[in-house]
Amino acid sequence: MSTNQSTQTYPVDGMTCGHCVGAVSSEISQLPGVSDVKVDLVAGGTSNVTVVSDTPLTDAQVSSALEEAGNYRLARG
Repeated sequence: MSTNQSTQTYPVDGMTCGHCVGAVSSEISQLPGVSDVKVDLVAGGTSNVTVVSDTPLTDAQVSSALEEAGNYRLARG
């Protein structure tokens, strides 16, 4: 039995605490097709947000959700 789910990890700046994790997880979870969100918090640094969804999300979708959650943004290398 195969699933066609996509797992993507996004580097996110601006998260400093558990409240941030909750806000970001909540907003990204509301995107269409998302079934799981996991955050590896690096307070004051670049955290990794791993998203499992039916189809890959675009950076624009993730950026929009981050803006809704607060002052968070995708990190650019």
